[in-house]
Amino acid sequence: MDKSNNVLYGNFDEDYITITRGDGVYVFDENNKKYLDAAGGVCVVNIGHGVKEIQEVVSTQVQQLAYTYGGTTDNIPRQKLAKKLDEWAPSSMGNTKTIFSSSGGEANEAALKLTYQYHNERGNYTKRKVIGRWQSYHGNTVATLSMSGRTTWRRNNSSLLLDFPHISPPYCYRCPWNKTYPSCNVSCANELERTIKQEGAENIAAFIAEPIIGTSMSGVVPPKEYYQIIRDICDKYDILFISDEVMCGLGRTGKNWGIEHWEVSPDIITTSKGLGGGYSPIGATILAENVWGAISEGSRNVSHSSTYGGNPLSCAVGLAVIDYIETNKLVSKAKIMGDKLLSRLKEELYEVPYVGDVRGKGLLVGVEIVADKESKKPFDSNMNIGHLVEAEARNNGLLILAGVTGLVDGADGDHVEIVPPYIIDEENIEFIVSTLRKSIVNVLSKDKL
Repeated sequence: MDKSNNVLYGNFDEDYITITRGDGVYVFDENNKKYLDAAGGVCVVNIGHGVKEIQEVVSTQVQQLAYTYGGTTDNIPRQKLAKKLDEWAPSSMGNTKTIFSSSGGEANEAALKLTYQYHNERGNYTKRKVIGRWQSYHGNTVATLSMSGRTTWRRNNSSLLLDFPHISPPYCYRCPWNKTYPSCNVSCANELERTIKQEGAENIAAFIAEPIIGTSMSGVVPPKEYYQIIRDICDKYDILFISDEVMCGLGRTGKNWGIEHWEVSPDIITTSKGLGGGYSPIGATILAENVWGAISEGSRNVSHSSTYGGNPLSCAVGLAVIDYIETNKLVSKAKIMGDKLLSRLKEELYEVPYVGDVRGKGLLVGVEIVADKESKKPFDSNMNIGHLVEAEARNNGLLILAGVTGLVDGADGDHVEIVPPYIIDEENIEFIVSTLRKSIVNVLSKDKL
C-alpha cells in the first residue's frame, strides 16, 4: 500500500488497483489494463458500466433538482420510484409503501425500526429481538451487524452488539445436523420455531434472511420447502418476515426478487445495490400493506428518517435503472445467462480436486474451495485461499469476490462469488469459467501449497 495515499483502505497489506473507467461488462485501470467485472463492483453493477441512458437522466436531474429533504418536502422522482417498486413487489404484499435511504445497511436499519413501530402500534411492546442466521450479512451498523451472523466481523464488535438470536443457515452441502435432504425434514427451517419458543414469542419481533445467501456463503440456495415453513412459523407467532434483497433483488436471480423462487410473501423487502446500478447510492425498505397500515391506523407518524433518503437525484437514477432492466428484458436474461454460467462452471470446475461445491441462482453464483473433496475439509483460514484465488483471477483480467471466511464453525472455509452484470454474453461466460479454473489451479498447484 502506498503510504503517501491518505485513503484508509480495508487491508494495509494489499495493493489496490486504481480503476479509471468502465464500459459495459469491463473496467480499465490507470494502465489501461482491461478486466471483466464479474464482481459487478460488489454485486452492484447490474446493467453495466457507462450506460448512456443513465448518464442522460443524471445530467437532466442534476440540472433540474439534485436535492430536497424528504422529511419536509416531496419530489416527483421519489413518488415515481415508490410506485415502480410497488409494481415490482409481490402482489400478495398488497399496496406497498417505500421509505428510501442510501445503502442496504440503512435499508435494513429502517426495517428494524419500522418493525419495532409496527409491534408498538399494536401494543406488543416486548417484541424487540430479531432472529437472524449464522453466516448472514445485513449491514455494518451496530444494529444490522447484530442481526447478521458474519462471525469474522462480529468478533471485533461483540461488546456493542444487541442480544439477537441466530439459527443455522440452510446449508445442505454442510448440513449442521449431518442429515441429507429431503430426509432431513428441513430441520434448518424448523429450528426457527424452537428458537422462538426458547426466547419467548412475546420477545421476538422479526426474522430476517437473505433469500439466497450472499458474500458470507456465496450463493447458498435453501431447499424448496424452506421459506414456506419459515412463513408459516412467522405467522403462527405474530413475527414479521424481512426479506433482505440487497444482493439478490432487482432481477439478479432471474426473478424480480429472490424470495419469489419460493412463492412466499414477506412483510418487508429491503434492497439497495442493484437499485442504483452503481450510478448513485440508494436503498429502499418496502413495506407490505399490513405493516404500514398498522402505523396509519395508529400514531400516523413514521419514527425513522435519513438526510439523503428519497433525494430526487438518486430516485431518478433508481427509476432509470429499473426502466432499463424492463426495456431490455434483463431479468429473463439474468436467468438465461445465469443457467448457462452455472452449468459451465459445474462442467469445468467439478473436475478440479479442490472445488467442493458450485451453487447459486441466476447471476448470483458461488464456488466453494476445499482442501479435501471427499471429506469436505476446508483449508485453514490463515492460508487465505479465497483471497489468493481472487488476486490470481485479477492478475488474469477477471474481477470476482472472495467470500468472507467462516463457512465452517464460523472460522474456516473458502469461497468465491461471481455476480456479473446482467448483460454478459456467452463469450464472457467462457472467459469467466476458463479464467476462474486456471486461477484456482494455479493457486493450489502442489508446488505452492
